[in-house]
Order: sequence, then C-alpha cells, then structure tokens
Amino acid sequence: MRRARHIASGVVLALSMLSGCKGCDGGKDSPDASSPEQTSRSGVKVPLPEGWSAQVAPDDSFQAGPPGRPVLRVDLRRGKGEEMPSVEDLADRVRSESKNFEVSLDQEEEKDTYALLRVTLAPKQGDGGIGAAAPALFGARRVGNDLFLCATLPGATPEDVRLATEACREIEVQAAQPR
Repeated sequence: MRRARHIASGVVLALSMLSGCKGCDGGKDSPDASSPEQTSRSGVKVPLPEGWSAQVAPDDSFQAGPPGRPVLRVDLRRGKGEEMPSVEDLADRVRSESKNFEVSLDQEEEKDTYALLRVTLAPKQGDGGIGAAAPALFGARRVGNDLFLCATLPGATPEDVRLATEACREIEVQAAQPR
C-alpha cells in the first residue's frame, strides 16, 4: 500500500506539473459552457485499444483504460497548440517536479505535432534506498490550435503505458457533424 501511495503522489505531482505548464492553464481562457463557441466545436477522437473504455472525469479530464481501471488521462487546452512543450521540456519538468523519485528516461519521441516521454519512477526511501519502480507516460499532442496533455495514472502497467502512448500519439479532431 505504501508503494502505491508513493507512486500515486508522483503521478499526481507530474499531472499537476503538466497541467501547470507555461501557457497551458485553460481555466480563465476556456469558453463558458453556454457560449456559442462551446456548442459548435468539433469532436475529439482518441483511438483506444480494444477493450478500453472512456469517461469524462468530474474535473473534465478524459480518462480511459481497461474496464473499471482508468490508466490514461488527457487534458485539453483549447487554443494553446503553439505552446506545445518539447520532449526536452517534458523531461526537465518531470525531473524537477519529481525530487522524491528516481527518474529513468526510457523513451523519448518527438515530431512536429507531439512530444512523448516514457519514464520509470521509483520513490526514494528515507533510508537512502529506492522503492518499487513504476512506468509512466507524459506527453503533449498538438492538433490544430489545441493542445492535449497526456499522462498515465497510478497503477498503469508497462503494457498500459505502451498503449496509452499510442493513443496519445493518434489524438485527432473530427469535423463537426451537421445536426
């Protein structure tokens, strides 16, 4: 239980790090739910692996994973696409925000429209040792003018992280359908 709590706090910290990245705060710039812009927007498509389901969490993040176990979180920052962080920026932020963890950079992938970073996080113990390691994904995907921030949630397996990476890489926006 202690291991899960350490990893969970690291992932929550990293999620807040991504959500707090410079220029990524969608709070005051987000349109009001009753605004015309909100009602006329196109749909977002996140291709999910077979057997995964998705839901919108109470904080308006998109979460997906095997039934009953969300492992991928995606946050949308409308109009912030030009502020997409590079994979180097992601790595620097993960390192600086994970002082209580040993961070191993496992895979970096970057194109014009996305930056994906797969890492292994292991909590540093009070006796100088290292706790059990867990895989994680941190990523950003630009689609048009919008920025999507992706991260895995606590409890993700290496296979979950691989599948979440593929899903984040392929996020797209679909044209609005006529009513």
